[in-house]
Amino acid sequence: MQQLSPTELWQWVQEQRPFTLLDVREEDERQLDHIGGEWIPMDEVLKRHTELPTDQPLVLYCRKGVRSAIVIQRLQEKYGMHNLYNLAGGITQIRQLGLPL
Repeated sequence: MQQLSPTELWQWVQEQRPFTLLDVREEDERQLDHIGGEWIPMDEVLKRHTELPTDQPLVLYCRKGVRSAIVIQRLQEKYGMHNLYNLAGGITQIRQLGLPL
């Protein structure tokens, strides 16, 4: 599984590199705090996989990086998607580092 550190994500933003950011947390979590991007809860991602881009990197995130890793594994196994990156440490790590996304 491809991992992307919060620092690497910040570099992508600074470079204006094309990618899609996907939050796979629950609605109540997203209402409290988020770093932007699209939002599809973990339990809906597989059902809505046709909405996901395949022509650019897709960076999935959750609170700590565990749920997003599970979603990536399932998308790879079921649909053969390989443009997926897990945000290592999730939104928790972004906040701890103080990155302004």
